[in-house]
Amino acid sequence: MNSIEKFAEILSGSSQAVFFGGAGMSTESGIPDFRSANGIYNQKLHKTFSPEEMASHSFFIRHPEDFFAFYRERFVYLDAEPNAGHIALANLEKKGILSAVITQNIDGLHQIAGSKVVFELHGSIRRSFCVKCGEKYGVDFILNNIPIPYCKKCGGVVKPDVVLYGENLDSDTISNSIRAISDADTLIVGGTSLIVYPAAGLIDYFRGKHLILINKTPTHADSDAELVIRENIGETLAKAVALLS
Repeated sequence: MNSIEKFAEILSGSSQAVFFGGAGMSTESGIPDFRSANGIYNQKLHKTFSPEEMASHSFFIRHPEDFFAFYRERFVYLDAEPNAGHIALANLEKKGILSAVITQNIDGLHQIAGSKVVFELHGSIRRSFCVKCGEKYGVDFILNNIPIPYCKKCGGVVKPDVVLYGENLDSDTISNSIRAISDADTLIVGGTSLIVYPAAGLIDYFRGKHLILINKTPTHADSDAELVIRENIGETLAKAVALLS
């Protein structure tokens, strides 16, 4: 039995599987890994900023015009479409095997693919809100109101509903994710190096039977996994789900 067949066998015996995914899930849809970006030289500010600095809450507050220019260029990929992995996970949910998707990605592709129960640890580019009055907006508002999007209702700055460096994760999302992982019989971890905390620490709540890791590079959790697959995550998920009756 090869690894894909073993994966499918585990899935067929699961009724409350959970998928925990990272950037590798989105790179197969053409969205670059944020951490692959190099330092960016900003002519106006005369300083070299790392992507992490430019995606921080302090940069958003101090240099909003530069933040939004960077955000529009590096975060928003509206032409990206769900890949075979996104679709496979949505099918697993329909089959009653997968109970939740927990994602570190902000692209919203899991929902577009059809997944209903999705916990977005780092928010979503597809939502925005006024930091002053809370008025809600879509992604187009930020894209179309250059350089800085101001609320039509009160004039406050409209911020993307994503978790920036220096901000806390949403407590309800964390609670729901912990509950889903704690109740899971199978945990599939894919496309993540498990180095971004606190998100990566969530897998420590897993008490189920089967831990499966799908990632091209080693992670600290490999030794705890029943099955480790070093292949493309989208292709792996699609092949395994296709074997299910």
